[in-house]
Amino acid sequence: MSVLEVDGVHTYYGESHVLHGVSLRVEAGEVVALLGRNGAGKTTFVRSVVGFTPPREGRIRFDGDLIQGWPAHRIVRRGVCLVPQGRRIFAPLTVRENLLLGARPTGGGVGRREHSTSWDLDRVFGLFPRLAERASQAGGTLSGGEQQMLAIGRALLTNGRLLLMDEPSEGLAPIVVRDVGKILQTLKRERLSMLLVEQNYHLALGAADRVYVMSKGQIVWEGTPAALEGAEDVKRRFLGVA
Repeated sequence: MSVLEVDGVHTYYGESHVLHGVSLRVEAGEVVALLGRNGAGKTTFVRSVVGFTPPREGRIRFDGDLIQGWPAHRIVRRGVCLVPQGRRIFAPLTVRENLLLGARPTGGGVGRREHSTSWDLDRVFGLFPRLAERASQAGGTLSGGEQQMLAIGRALLTNGRLLLMDEPSEGLAPIVVRDVGKILQTLKRERLSMLLVEQNYHLALGAADRVYVMSKGQIVWEGTPAALEGAEDVKRRFLGVA
């Protein structure tokens, strides 16, 4: 069974029709990348899945449950953990406090888990030693890369079934983007199901098992990273990659 199944979703902001019949799936233990330029509709897609901007048409299933129309807090409790665009950490709180805000020992893993070990604070500190060093430091004093680590660690501590990451490389220096890529590889080895919404072509392809390309609120291409590497017209027209 797919962890996430999105079928024919249409989402609006007021009367502005943003998503036009988008369909996408993430299988258990799979990393899927959703690529597209700025304004393609990627963040609206994220908002549709997590309940911030529910679609007017179409179906969204998570672990077999129809979740469109659910409030966001219920979707998160069900097992969708979000790393939001812009990180959205709580600047006055310490690193430890930020991490523990939504921590759950078994989280939203109502169904079968592909990764064998739950995430706890010690395990997150093992993945991100810099956060352990700064555990008592205010989140707002961290660098951009450290804040991204904090946002990922906070999401992992919800122990959900699907990690949904919205533009994790945004605003980061190239060397930090490489660090994010290594983190993605570690999580992939854990068999954690992930949906990576990105503009960074190389970061996404380095982690993904399958790729979707979005343009003007529609999926215009689907396939493997190897197939996309050879699809020169798709890369040029929809991603700006030569």
